[in-house]
Amino acid sequence: MADSTIPASTLDYPPLHEGRPFVVLSDWDGTITTQDSNDYLTDNLGYGKDKRRAGNLDVLNGRPFRDAFREMLQSISANGRTFDDCKEALLQNIHLDPGFPDFYEWCRKQDIPFVIVSSGMAPLIRAVLSKYLETGATNIDIIANDVEGDQASAEWNIKFRHPTSTFGHDKSLAILPYKRLQPAPLLFFFGDGVSDLSAAQHADVLFVKRKGDGENDLQAYCIRENIQHIVFHDFSEALVTVQAIVNGVNAGGSVKEVVGKFLEKH
Repeated sequence: MADSTIPASTLDYPPLHEGRPFVVLSDWDGTITTQDSNDYLTDNLGYGKDKRRAGNLDVLNGRPFRDAFREMLQSISANGRTFDDCKEALLQNIHLDPGFPDFYEWCRKQDIPFVIVSSGMAPLIRAVLSKYLETGATNIDIIANDVEGDQASAEWNIKFRHPTSTFGHDKSLAILPYKRLQPAPLLFFFGDGVSDLSAAQHADVLFVKRKGDGENDLQAYCIRENIQHIVFHDFSEALVTVQAIVNGVNAGGSVKEVVGKFLEKH
């Protein structure tokens, strides 16, 4: 019988990467990208930064992320902007973390699965990803929300993966199945903001991106809740850390010792 506490998913999941000693999962917006694409759209095509930022802080104080995020996106379509307008705006203005292509390529060569876990909409993620990654852009697993309605008009809406969850997409549900595998892989998770709160406590190694704009909501949450994490500024920096952990475990060190010693340095 299904667990009634687990929200039903309206969208399929990719198969688990079983039998792998390491799996990397990462948020997309503001983590892999240098700027949160949904924030960009809201600030420039929707109701603006001040109202959007107030909504982010409301989420930190307990408001459902799903509701605040829906309002953000509805402010864009309410201004007459089509989904296609949004895609074009992102293709022109959103860029990848400059260290990400090398990080992803290292994971690929090491046969370490890389999975994007996002509260954004998969078609927008795939469009931007394809612009920058020639190798692997279509092969990266993306667990995200989707879009429904007429994309060529303003009659579009986000299709939440978990509409009954307060998160809209509960990212922990992309992590927990891996933790039930025998043997379970070592799970790295990368995030930056309020959409990552449900995933933060379940990663074996949590990387929190610190951004220059001061909107470091996941870090503030981890400090408040006493969740161990590693701060990183870009994926070039993170790659050195991940390599050290992977090499330590592969050399025979226990996961607890290798990760624990590394975290104690931060």
